[in-house]
Amino acid sequence: MMDQSRRNIIPDGFLWGGAVTSFQTEGAWNEGGKGLSIVDASPIPEGHSDWKVAVDFYHRYKEDIALFKELGFNAYRTSIAWTRIFPDGEGEVNEEGLGFYDAVFDELLANGIQPVITLYHFDLPLALAKKYNGFASRKVVDLFETYARTVFERYRDKVKYWLTFNEQNLVLTNPHLWGATLPEGEDPEAFAYQVCHNVFVAHAKATKALHEIIPDAKMGGMVTYLTTYPATCKPEDALANMKAKELLVDFYFDVFARGAYPKYVTRRLEAKGIMPVFEEGDVELLKENTVDYLSFSYYQSQTVRHTEETGQLISGLTPNPYLEKTEWGWAIDPIGLRIALKDIYARYEMPIFITENGIGVKEELNEHGTVEDDYRIDYLRRHIEQMKLAMEEGVEVIGYLMWGSTDILSSKGEMKKRYGVIFVNRDDTDLRDLKRYKKKSFYWFQRVIATNGEEL
Repeated sequence: MMDQSRRNIIPDGFLWGGAVTSFQTEGAWNEGGKGLSIVDASPIPEGHSDWKVAVDFYHRYKEDIALFKELGFNAYRTSIAWTRIFPDGEGEVNEEGLGFYDAVFDELLANGIQPVITLYHFDLPLALAKKYNGFASRKVVDLFETYARTVFERYRDKVKYWLTFNEQNLVLTNPHLWGATLPEGEDPEAFAYQVCHNVFVAHAKATKALHEIIPDAKMGGMVTYLTTYPATCKPEDALANMKAKELLVDFYFDVFARGAYPKYVTRRLEAKGIMPVFEEGDVELLKENTVDYLSFSYYQSQTVRHTEETGQLISGLTPNPYLEKTEWGWAIDPIGLRIALKDIYARYEMPIFITENGIGVKEELNEHGTVEDDYRIDYLRRHIEQMKLAMEEGVEVIGYLMWGSTDILSSKGEMKKRYGVIFVNRDDTDLRDLKRYKKKSFYWFQRVIATNGEEL
């Protein structure tokens, strides 16, 4: 435990709250003029849920926001569904969709909660995937800018903190999350890097637009941060770990913060003959439109072992025998969060926003209508402790958002993987009554926020 007698390192105005996405919470998949997204069209594994109802935030947002106010949130991160604004990703704007987010943001602000808004969270309009192959096409880059400018203009007086893409570093290993399918006969790595470049350009165009339309707003670049360690003290393992970190996180933050591809990436791509196509103006666009803060999700760490394997972006990831794991096999590593914060700040000296952190666990209500989730309290406490230690060491952290708030469908459509401090009464196949119940962690997190992180 930390020495609570010291002054509180967390400043006034620190952003405390929760984070979710539109498609994992809203439901109402065919209401309000919404079009279909690639999420709506994705296959549903046996025993998992579809996205048609999720946790029904679309109809219950006032109830949920009242609970967030009771928790003491002053920030809440969600995403805008592009398909609510432009049902087919282009063409006529859907006023009903714009009005829905007006209502949500107004409700948040009326309850003292700042919206933190992600423009894109893996839910490309299906029409753009079918017509253009998603972000493999520069046409979709331009359409993303149009969408971004539309929502910046509409919500210019309501939203200060923005993110372009959720966990942008997943694009190389998962271009399908950006609606891009590998054409037959194309080199997979070259294709992935071209999609990656197009997404960087879209990010820069949106950043430029935000700074033009809302000069005092803040744009962040986001990755999922995987702290990595060498599997042993062999120099080969240390070098493999360095290279893994470069491709997993440093590449993206270098472009976000410094506005250019780092040499360790360009040399590698040139040597392999897979440098993506840069259109005229791309270099200047990236250089002139860097972010205001850096952001990441943090759930786990990995160890890296040297391997001769080829054909994979990152190889040699191995389990860490010194760490506990969640039910889903994710290593629990609070110190890894501190290492991440210190490393990012040492490289860039920019404000850092932790926009996701939490633990997914199978849970059911007990006979008292709650969940005794001491394991979640322990998980969050230990991570916040390490965040505070990093801040004591000089790192500028501007906020901490737990993942979930309410339970939500996981990214794979699992209701049984619960992250929230608020239990939502449904399971993978039965909607039940969707009633909300406060878990034990609700009251703990409420106290943490009320004391600005002093009482953990």
